[in-house]
Amino acid sequence: MEQSKSVKSIRDPVCGMTVIPESSGFIATIEGKQYYFCAESCRKSFIENPKKFLVPECDKPKGWWGRYMAKLKKATGEKPMKCH
Repeated sequence: MEQSKSVKSIRDPVCGMTVIPESSGFIATIEGKQYYFCAESCRKSFIENPKKFLVPECDKPKGWWGRYMAKLKKATGEKPMKCH
């Protein structure tokens, strides 16, 4: 039996597309960490403003409730709601 090598794939931080690091020709190094991209346009966007794309996963709203709360926060300017 022949065993196939598992190919490691990662996510492009700009568009979310799956990228195979070994075959990606678009690489950027920020603060000592390498990031791989699907295209030069994604790489350029990332280099111009890396903080925009490096938001920690825990800060992103999860599920429909999280998205709803994020929209509510944005709509109210993060001011507390009044009951009366």
